[in-house]
Amino acid sequence: MSPAARAAPRAGGTADWRDVPIAPVVLLFGPEEYIASRALDGLRKKLRAHYPELELTTLDAGQYTSGKLGMIASPSLFSEPKLIEVSGLSAMSDDFLVDALAYLKDPAPDVTLVLIHSGGARGKKLVDALKAAGTPRVDCLALKKDQDKAAFVTSEFQLVRRRIDAPAVRALVAALGASLAELAAACQQLIADTTGTVDTAAVDKYYGGRVEATAFRVADAALAGNGPVALSTLRHALATGVDPVPLVAALAMKIRQVAKVHSARGSSAQLAGELGMAPWQVDAARRDAGHWSGDGLIAAIKVLAEADAQVKGAAKDPVYAVERAVITIATSARR
Repeated sequence: MSPAARAAPRAGGTADWRDVPIAPVVLLFGPEEYIASRALDGLRKKLRAHYPELELTTLDAGQYTSGKLGMIASPSLFSEPKLIEVSGLSAMSDDFLVDALAYLKDPAPDVTLVLIHSGGARGKKLVDALKAAGTPRVDCLALKKDQDKAAFVTSEFQLVRRRIDAPAVRALVAALGASLAELAAACQQLIADTTGTVDTAAVDKYYGGRVEATAFRVADAALAGNGPVALSTLRHALATGVDPVPLVAALAMKIRQVAKVHSARGSSAQLAGELGMAPWQVDAARRDAGHWSGDGLIAAIKVLAEADAQVKGAAKDPVYAVERAVITIATSARR
């Protein structure tokens, strides 16, 4: 039996985007374009390993005209295996919906049809039909939580049998977590350009100038009670164009994490599940919590609430607001 004709998983089966199975039809569903592109690239490589002569065709479901899918999927003169990639299912035409539903009932032999849907209600009838048919589905979801991004980074290194320590993971997520594609590219660069375990020094060498990383360096120094370092780092950041908003956001995130673990009991793994944090975040917050009393946390939370409003337009001088917050936090912490 050819790889393309292998049985699909049970109805509604979800496949790992790093290891998409070869099947007559595959659905990539969700808004994260980077994960969809990685899943698609992996599937292409698998198919080409089996079929060097693989014929690739791309379609846009939003610009589709009736009958085109059947025409492309029909056997060619030399019977080359085919991969048909259809993007834009979230804006699919009515003609595509009709043809795709018909195709599902009788998929062409030696053809892999990949359907790419960025999410939303459009085409629900087709998505339901794919589920009922047992089509493998790859969820391409945005990674919004830092713990999910950290898991992504760790996995990228594990795939090539490399290690990155927890503080370095945190620093990399802080520096590039806003874009999964950039985060993945950074992982590949560090893997290619370094040896042994990747640590924070390596991350800082390559990505220390990023806004998010600078913000967290300010926050780390302030929460440790190191006022001179926190202020000098802050002033350098402001002088080089860093906006006060992400600086206050980083401070607020760190203070919230310290407040969560301040009086909590239990293992890092247990607290991570209860508090919605990664275990390494719990460990880092616990280290910071050693510098803090309950009264100190209250003072920090109050000044951050004021600073957050001020840097977002409530004050004429947002720079003063963030400096005052950093000074208050650094002096409230116990050295």
